[in-house]
Amino acid sequence: MNQPLPLGAGRNGRAAPSDLTETMGKVAHGDKQAFSALYDALAPLVFGIVLKVVRDRAQSEEVAQEVMIDLWRQAARYRPDTGSVRTWAATIAHRRAVDRVRSAQAAADREHAQAAREHTTAFDEVAEQVETRLESEQVRRCLRGLTELQRQAVTLAYYQGLTYREVAEALRTPLPTIKTRMRDGLIRLRDCMGVTT
Repeated sequence: MNQPLPLGAGRNGRAAPSDLTETMGKVAHGDKQAFSALYDALAPLVFGIVLKVVRDRAQSEEVAQEVMIDLWRQAARYRPDTGSVRTWAATIAHRRAVDRVRSAQAAADREHAQAAREHTTAFDEVAEQVETRLESEQVRRCLRGLTELQRQAVTLAYYQGLTYREVAEALRTPLPTIKTRMRDGLIRLRDCMGVTT
């Protein structure tokens, strides 16, 4: 990368713009030696641009190589009237670097979202199971604190879905007595479970 340029080098070891344009024309026709000269002239610029955007040296080297391959493959598309070879190479390098950063960020975002979904789902399932089990135990404990008639009436009404009249018939007890026992039983359950109205 840091070897002297075989073509007419300008100041600071850089190829003169006209030389790069001629070199690009040769590269477009498949000249491998011309590409080698183009590579030597542009690789430091390309790598510098990519490194500023990507910020990871190993990935920057990879992206810079991809850019140089693009320059080889797309050499025939270069038009001198649209800008210098250096500007064209810099544009391709910047686009490739931005694409790499966006791709890496999108992959990280997907992984983070997936991990969050998995973590939330697992936590929610466990929390829900624990909460349900605790509530069930508390309800059973509170039901044990009721009288036998209250417990039977509440169980038939709320766990088997019977109406007050059906509960009264099932327990062979007058309807007003069932209503009173259920009201008293529900008040005791509410108090036992700490439910506020």
